[in-house]
Amino acid sequence: MIALIQRVSNASVTVDGETIGKIGPGLLVLLGVEQDDDQKKADRLCERVLGYRIFGDENDKMNLNVQQAGGSVLVVSQFTLAADTQKGMRPGFSRGASPLEAERLYHYFAEQCRKRGVETQTGQFAADMKVALVNDGPVTFWLQV
Repeated sequence: MIALIQRVSNASVTVDGETIGKIGPGLLVLLGVEQDDDQKKADRLCERVLGYRIFGDENDKMNLNVQQAGGSVLVVSQFTLAADTQKGMRPGFSRGASPLEAERLYHYFAEQCRKRGVETQTGQFAADMKVALVNDGPVTFWLQV
């Protein structure tokens, strides 16, 4: 399971011209689900994402996690993160989970964020989404479990 996390000033996701998820300061989480991913991996990744210290403290040093900084999370399904890009000029997607399993774990991940007390918005699984963000820093990290 893969999370590309970006510290944002704000982010939103739009489907068919309608904004369906929107946050202020916090994390945009692009979530990729691979074959053999399960709830245990989703729990571990959620713990890492929410605990990752990438927000500035009183000395502007990255010492705070999203919860400590009072931020929100926007989770967007991103199947292309599981792509094999090692050879050729076209990505392969055989490492990705089945759509049914990916959707189940995507919703499970978002719910785990909520259960940990973080305001969490989501995109729409398998939709043609338009994601807008202001990357704060820019600060971007790839987390994988």
